[in-house]
Amino acid sequence: MGSGHDTVAAELARRARAAGKEAQVVDVLALLPYGLGDGLRGFYQTAVRHCPWVYAGIYDFFLRPGPRPRPSGTPLARLASGRLLRLVRETRADVVVPVFHLAAQLTGHLRAHGALPVPSVVVVVDFAVHRQWLHPGNDLHLCVTDEAADEVRDALGRPAEAPGPVVAPDFFGTGPGAAGSGGVEPGASEAGTVGSWASGVGSVGSGASGAGSVGSAARTGGSAGWPDRFERFGGGRPAVLLSAGAWGAGADLAGTARLLAGHGFLPVVLCGRNERLRRALSAVPGVLTPGWVTDMPELLRACAALVDNAAGQTAVQALAASLPVVGYRPLPGHGAEGVRRMAALGVSDHAPDEAALLRSLSRLTTDGPERARRIAAGHALFRGDALTHVVRATAAGGPA
Repeated sequence: MGSGHDTVAAELARRARAAGKEAQVVDVLALLPYGLGDGLRGFYQTAVRHCPWVYAGIYDFFLRPGPRPRPSGTPLARLASGRLLRLVRETRADVVVPVFHLAAQLTGHLRAHGALPVPSVVVVVDFAVHRQWLHPGNDLHLCVTDEAADEVRDALGRPAEAPGPVVAPDFFGTGPGAAGSGGVEPGASEAGTVGSWASGVGSVGSGASGAGSVGSAARTGGSAGWPDRFERFGGGRPAVLLSAGAWGAGADLAGTARLLAGHGFLPVVLCGRNERLRRALSAVPGVLTPGWVTDMPELLRACAALVDNAAGQTAVQALAASLPVVGYRPLPGHGAEGVRRMAALGVSDHAPDEAALLRSLSRLTTDGPERARRIAAGHALFRGDALTHVVRATAAGGPA
C-alpha cells in the first residue's frame, strides 16, 4: 500500500543479489484481476489521508487481533492465485517471501491446499501483528520483536522468529545486512531464487553510515548538506523530523509544526508525494519542507529526533540511525497499535498531548544517559538477518 512494504522487499532482494542469488520483487496488488489492486490502493490512500475514521472502522472489523471471528482476506487474495503460481513456475523460485498481509493470506492459502510447491516465509513488518498477517499455511513468520513472534506462535501454533526489522545497511554502520556481508551469513549460498512479494515496488535512497552526538554538523560522518541547510534555515535550533509517510497523511501536521517551531525546534516535515500538503506547510513560519527525499540516511543522522505517526519503516530506519523516536497523533488502526507497542517496548516515547511531546523532545534531543539508553534500546532490536532465516527455511523445505 504505502512504500514501507516495498522498501522491505527491495532490501531483502538487495541482500539476496549481493549473495549472488536471483530475486524478483512483485506487487501483489498488480496480480489481482479487474483493476482491483489499483482500486484498493486508491481507496486506502483516500481513507488514510482524508477519512481516517473510515480506516479505523475497517481495521476494527477486519484486522484487529482478538477472539471474535472476523472476515478473512483470503477470498480476495485467492484472486491472484493463478498469476502468482505462474510466476513461481516461470522464475523457478525456491521460496516466496510475503512482506504484505494480503500476500501472506495468498501464500498461506496456497500452501495449505498443496498448490504452492515451495516454502512461504512471511516477513511481518508491523510491531503490532494484526490478524490478516496470520495464516497457518505459511511455513514461517519473521517478526520485528520477540513479543510479536510469541503472538504468532500462540495464534497459529506455527514457527515464528524475531530477527528484528529489515533496514538497509546505509542507515547504520554495523549490524544485520551491513556492507560487506550482503546481509547473508556464511553458508547461505545454497539458496537459489528468492521471490519477494510486496504491496508495491519501491526503493529507499542510499547514503553514508555512522552517527554521533547531537548538535554538531560533524556527527553525520557523511554529506554535510543537511546540517548546513539546517544551520542556514534554523539558526542552530535542533532539527526534529516529522514524517507523514509516502502519502503525506497525518493529523494536524501544521499544528504540530507550529508547536515545535514556537518552542525552539526546527520542524523538518516529510510530506511524501503530497505536494498540496507541502505547499501548505511551507507557508508556516520556521518550518522546513524539503519535498521528496532520496538520501534518508543522511537526513536522519542530521536530525535530533523523529516525531512519528505510524510505527512503520521510517521509525525503524530512525532507530537504526541512532535517532530517538516519539510517537504522536498516530494514524488509526495499525499505526496507533504500533506506536503504543513501540513505547511499551521502551524503544520510543508515546506522547498523548502537546505538553508530553515537548517534554519528550526536550529530554531526547539533549546528549546524556537517557538519550544514550533510548538509542541502545533501538539498536537492540536488530539482532539478526531475516534473509538468513529465509535461506534456512528454503534449504529445509520449510522452517528450520
